[in-house]
Amino acid sequence: MKTLLSVMAALRDPERGCPWDLEQTFESISRHTIEEAYEVADAIRRGDMAELKEELGDLLFQVAFYSQMAREEGLFDFDDVERGIVGKMRRRHPHVFGEEQVADAREQTLAWERHKAEERALKAAAGEAQSRLDGVARALPALLRAEKLQKRAAKAGFDWTEVRGVFDKVREELAEVEAAADGADVDALADELGDLLFSCCNLARHLGVDAEHALRGANDKFDRRFRIMERSMSGDGVDLENADSDEMDRYWEAAKGAAAGRDA
Repeated sequence: MKTLLSVMAALRDPERGCPWDLEQTFESISRHTIEEAYEVADAIRRGDMAELKEELGDLLFQVAFYSQMAREEGLFDFDDVERGIVGKMRRRHPHVFGEEQVADAREQTLAWERHKAEERALKAAAGEAQSRLDGVARALPALLRAEKLQKRAAKAGFDWTEVRGVFDKVREELAEVEAAADGADVDALADELGDLLFSCCNLARHLGVDAEHALRGANDKFDRRFRIMERSMSGDGVDLENADSDEMDRYWEAAKGAAAGRDA
């Protein structure tokens, strides 16, 4: 880490540093951090360990970047970041670093949430505003944030008692989208579509399905099928842009059949 931090400091050196690195801010770098995190997840999903090693380095570099900028402003430095996470992990794992005992992973998850709640309570006692939704970052991908918000609310007892109620809610929201689609108010339609997506995420949670994983799978499945359809139409001399709906439907169904083994 010392070598990495020295590289970062050199890149931000006012006289000899890199012009691009020097003009960056916390805000401008944040989108790169999100991209790097996604690239780490993608390498894991594809099982590419060589790329994972590289992407983890890129993600670690983001931590060094923020720490250097904060040090320049006298806010904190990497040592503060390190001490903070070490202290947090020790507090939240008393069964490892203390005398507390847990029976299994489920019990540990409950203990983890209890420790986080205690930390939020301490912040509230120190005068900071408190909500059970505190700590669910607004910058998270919308689907992931929806799931986290729903889980937090559920822990407080604000949740459906039966999954049937969630199915009914999805149908209700879909009906409201259909009604809004008949009007000219685009903002109202977007609002109703947001409610429908939020309800679908809630349904996935109640069914024990990871909504993000499910949607990624659907994206990959569509990608495979569409590419097969493109190749098939091109091989038959059919122009996709000029094909009629019946023609596209035939090729799409054929593509679904061709991809069935991989989509199973």
